[in-house]
Amino acid sequence: MATKKTSTFSSKPASGSMAPWLGIAFIIILLDQLSKITISKLFVYGEEKVITSFFNLVLAYNKGAAFSFLANEGGWQRHMFTAIGVGAALYIIYLLKRHSGQRMFCWALSLILGGAVGNVIDRIWHGHVIDFLDFHWPSFGHFPAFNIADTAICIGAALFVLDELRRVNK
Repeated sequence: MATKKTSTFSSKPASGSMAPWLGIAFIIILLDQLSKITISKLFVYGEEKVITSFFNLVLAYNKGAAFSFLANEGGWQRHMFTAIGVGAALYIIYLLKRHSGQRMFCWALSLILGGAVGNVIDRIWHGHVIDFLDFHWPSFGHFPAFNIADTAICIGAALFVLDELRRVNK
């Protein structure tokens, strides 16, 4: 009796079909950590290198969350944001297992997972998140510095919204 193999990207989850999604998350973590190690080795804290008229590389530390939310607190926020990141990662893995056949949804979750874990690694290892991408415009000023993990989380969130809008319109 022949068994029918379900494709990794089909609408029904197949055994082991979480592997591509975890692979995407791993690639994000790897790129994020390698970029942070490189910047940390090449720059001292606060050092800035002008790349273009609107983009700099800068070594910045963020003890808070997005846009330095709660960065000036006494240190408890490190543990809270680490716990939130770990909890989110575990829930995302659960969702990936249940919905591994939904491509856009799993792309979104994989990007968010990789970004969340990348920033959790920083919080555990350094006590803060390493940021280095600094965009600025003359009339606006500097956007808060961010990193590859933050970028992956934002792209993942946008894909998640797009996936939900697509699902609602069906």
